[in-house]
Amino acid sequence: MRTNRFRTTALAATALVAALSLTACGGDDEAMGTKPAGSATGTPAPAPTSTDDKAQPETPEAGKPETQTVPAEGKHAGGNGNGSNQSKKTEDAPKGGSSKAIPTCTPKNSRVKVSSVSRPINHLLLTVTNTGSTKCSAYYAPFLRFDDAQAVYPILEESKPQAVVTLSPGEEAYAGIALQGEPGEDEPVVSENLGVIMVDQNNQSKGEFTLKLPADTATDSRGFVTYWQSDVENALMF
Repeated sequence: MRTNRFRTTALAATALVAALSLTACGGDDEAMGTKPAGSATGTPAPAPTSTDDKAQPETPEAGKPETQTVPAEGKHAGGNGNGSNQSKKTEDAPKGGSSKAIPTCTPKNSRVKVSSVSRPINHLLLTVTNTGSTKCSAYYAPFLRFDDAQAVYPILEESKPQAVVTLSPGEEAYAGIALQGEPGEDEPVVSENLGVIMVDQNNQSKGEFTLKLPADTATDSRGFVTYWQSDVENALMF
């Protein structure tokens, strides 16, 4: 059972609040880019020396969210989708501040989409794809906010993989989102949009995607998101 298997890290919540504060204050961040149909290529919080060419529209376009039947097709970072192969395309997490750290998958070099799944019920699937020309890593877990929520969505620590998922160009990583706990525990809240914040090896925000959720997506206090995984089965097994 998953009802008591997760906890939200204080560091994750701090990172999200900091990210939201930067967005609200209109600091150095560029306008957030969005795509319809549950996919987006947003704009990250740039470093002081960033030379981004142009900003993206701020308002997400409406569209029909994508629906998948798992296992999904795609170039999995874990090879053939078998959980036993997960370590084949993963790399040990680098030490904080290491100059050899593989770049983070961000809105500059990747895209993220959210999909409905047939099983398990009350779950969604996040997919990040490396759209760049070099490797990038999907560090830790995505920081999520439904609509204008100010607190980070709970992260399931039990789902932490043995190593960071690193993607070659065209490869994908996945995170499962459990929306609700047992019926009757509390009143679900319906949301329309999902913010997906990518973080680096130090759990610092590196940019946010804004996605359109499937219709009537409802969450409660028992929901959670997993760490990034190298295959669909691992992302949806919790």
